[in-house]
Amino acid sequence: MKELSIEDFDTKKYKTRTVEEEDNKKAVVSHYLHNFYNEIKDHYEEEATTYLKDIVDYKNEEENLNIVSDSAVQYLLHEVEKSPFPTPQNPTFQFIDLFAGIGGFRIALQNIGGECVYTSEWNVDSQKTYQVNFGQFPFGDITKKSTKNYIPDDFEILCAGFPCQAFSIAGNRKGFQDTRGTLFFDLEEIIETKRPRVVFLENVKNLVSHDKGKTFKVILEILEEKLGYKAYTKILNSSTHANVPQNRERIFIVAFDREQVPNHEDFKFPEPIPLTKTIHDILEKGKQADNLYYKKDHQYYPELEKTMTSKDTIYQWRRVYVRENKSQVCPTLTANMGTGGHNVPLILDDYGIRKLTPKECFAFQGYPTDKFILPNLANSKLYMQAGNSVTTPLIERIAQKIIEIIV
Repeated sequence: MKELSIEDFDTKKYKTRTVEEEDNKKAVVSHYLHNFYNEIKDHYEEEATTYLKDIVDYKNEEENLNIVSDSAVQYLLHEVEKSPFPTPQNPTFQFIDLFAGIGGFRIALQNIGGECVYTSEWNVDSQKTYQVNFGQFPFGDITKKSTKNYIPDDFEILCAGFPCQAFSIAGNRKGFQDTRGTLFFDLEEIIETKRPRVVFLENVKNLVSHDKGKTFKVILEILEEKLGYKAYTKILNSSTHANVPQNRERIFIVAFDREQVPNHEDFKFPEPIPLTKTIHDILEKGKQADNLYYKKDHQYYPELEKTMTSKDTIYQWRRVYVRENKSQVCPTLTANMGTGGHNVPLILDDYGIRKLTPKECFAFQGYPTDKFILPNLANSKLYMQAGNSVTTPLIERIAQKIIEIIV
């Protein structure tokens, strides 16, 4: 039945009755399919089966096909199950994936037996990357009540790499005065309503020092004093704690519900591990696409050529000058790598001076690039997705420590 796919539930394909249905149709159907063999199925079933019937009736009438809803479900289930990162068999815990980006948290938690029962990501391009890799279309804007209403009950872990621009040195650092900063309060509402056993958050390390520590203090006070969780926090580096050769420091917050997890005091963040991988384990061999190389007539080429003399390091373009990364690892990947801003990683190879490929950037975040699919998007969008993501092996190591406490 090649005539049917999740994409058919896009509102461009056929008319719907309400705006909310237009926003959530693909997400509802794909979440129904992903939870088809667990109790969460009931949460999405009524609405999903309505959409399934609508699209089957539409395709039979408009495209002269003969499909029945039962066979449509079976075909779509196959589409979900053949995704590069399907739900693990016999999962041992359930989690939700908020501000999901391209699925870094999801890969990590699925690797240790987790089942994702809900996901939300508003960025359209990130939704595409998420869907092709997990066979699931994320719900959209989590600030909307209608989006929150789709979150099921009774999951163990809430994961969120909530937007960090408001707290970053690179941003205006307005914190909660910035609407992007107030997204934490949407997390607060969900935590208060759903009461997961664990809240697992990631952000830029500058969140800790923002506004002389006041912003971080507010977050911890909400978690601990208002919501009754015990929060454990630590700044960890991908290069020291995940065997990933990228200098990437992030603050991690792991908060346990004191009543549901009485042994929370046994939790410890993972210890440092040796860095055995080098940049050469990640950098692609041979000549790359021409548009990645700086041409000799580029206004900054003389500066690049003068400074970049080693093939064993990654340099960093800082708007008007080049800085060598002395630590022999990749400098922190940022969301603006593809926009001509500063902090652009550069290398010297046998063919010239070039930017990293998008695939290399995902590899520097620990993604299994042998099977992780990069959709047909502009490089600038892929760079942004990699720069905004988490380092998946580090998330996995922390998650394993969480599971040791609650399972």
